[in-house]
Amino acid sequence: MASGAVFVLPGDEVDASLVPSHAKKPLRLGPGLRLVPPNEILPTLAGQLISDRQKNAMRVETSAGRYIPRVGELVIGTVHKSTADVYYVHLSDHTAPVLLPQLSFEGASRKTRPVLAPGALVYARVSLANKHMDAEIECVSAATGKSDGLGPLSGGMLFHISLDMSRRLMMPKPAEAGKVVVLDELAGLGLHFDTATGRNGRFWVDSDNVKTVMAVGKAIQETDKKRLAVEEQKKLVRRLIKELS
Repeated sequence: MASGAVFVLPGDEVDASLVPSHAKKPLRLGPGLRLVPPNEILPTLAGQLISDRQKNAMRVETSAGRYIPRVGELVIGTVHKSTADVYYVHLSDHTAPVLLPQLSFEGASRKTRPVLAPGALVYARVSLANKHMDAEIECVSAATGKSDGLGPLSGGMLFHISLDMSRRLMMPKPAEAGKVVVLDELAGLGLHFDTATGRNGRFWVDSDNVKTVMAVGKAIQETDKKRLAVEEQKKLVRRLIKELS
């Protein structure tokens, strides 16, 4: 979990209080940061400076740009094609697909593995992210053998959102920490729906009511695009509910 986030510009001085200092872990600099010897850290991108003290890591996160897989992150991918052993899955536009082993599903065997056609959606976890190798994802926990909510996403609709909105939605308490209240507001007014958020800027919504799916997706995308504050989000929800009735 990130313990600090401030906006930085390329070349800005990074305050020492924002730099994690874990006693047993080396400091890891992610995208958007570079080390200037002996110990100065400079941003190379404009965006949110994320300090993760548990992992002793830092990175700059932009609303735009392409997604870079990181081990452990949850993502929503679109199956591109398959071979005898793996699925090739796209996590973002104009980037190379990642690999999803066909046996990387709960209870999967050569006979019981899921058959996913091109265009199918999967909710997965990044299991390998190395600049020297193709990234890999999995739909099962390596520790328990259980899906833990991962796997094919049937039905519903996929919406594209910014990487920053993905981060906010995936916080433990998105309404409090991420200042995104539209989902709670819509559910509180009686709408029934399921959602899944991928760290790669993908948001999936499913419901028995197609209008509900569209309303939820529109609420998230509009909140994201217009950077709506909490009170503005509540007004948006009231407007969308009127359109549904």
